[in-house]
Amino acid sequence: MPGLIQSIERSSAVLRLLAADRLRVGEVAEALDLPKSTAHSILRTLEHVGFVEQDPRTTRYRLGRGVLDLGATGLDVNELRGRALTWADALAARSGEEVRIGVLRDGQVLVVHHVFRPDDSAQSMDTGLVLPTYATALGKTLLAYHPTIASSVGRAGFDTYTRRTVTTRQELARQLGEIRSRGWGLAVEEWQAGRAAIAAPLRTSGGLVVGAIGISGPVETLCDTRRQARPVLVEHVRASARAISRDLAGT
Repeated sequence: MPGLIQSIERSSAVLRLLAADRLRVGEVAEALDLPKSTAHSILRTLEHVGFVEQDPRTTRYRLGRGVLDLGATGLDVNELRGRALTWADALAARSGEEVRIGVLRDGQVLVVHHVFRPDDSAQSMDTGLVLPTYATALGKTLLAYHPTIASSVGRAGFDTYTRRTVTTRQELARQLGEIRSRGWGLAVEEWQAGRAAIAAPLRTSGGLVVGAIGISGPVETLCDTRRQARPVLVEHVRASARAISRDLAGT
């Protein structure tokens, strides 16, 4: 059996203590028989991830919103969208393609933000659109980091959108493994003929994936002659995802 992690044991004890009362650092240290510096480090870390809050007037700590949100579906989509706006606009400008940000909802992808491609062509707003997970880059990227949801996909069968749509759970599992290995997802004519998409995960504190950002466009624009994603576009998407993730983790 692997050894237990003492810092996690201590952190859980701090949370249980604060569930009963609001306490200062010294009081937490005394209650748990910890050095004051250790108690302070634990509280600062829990505050950083949103599990505790400090009253600036009394300096006492209490349970934070993050604990209450543990049973929710994830980061508030309005906060996610707000923190990603600037980077999504920049990604559209750099790539020349439309940008979508999506989150998992009821086993599908909900588009929470959409940036038009920077040209004068006719386009329609996709915010609020629901996409299939297994046939889109956004969806497969999200499934790759949510194994429970991924395992449930396909139990009722796969809808075929094009001749390239994934139709077996084995093939989907293989593709999700590739996404975890390389850190980004690709879909080529799986949802719409003639269209391709590249996506990367958005992470918050601790590496938790709360969404995905991606670009989509014509196959010949996003892919080379072997139908592989163009490296420069992959890096644009991944750089945007890293920037948004840094902002999210900083909260």
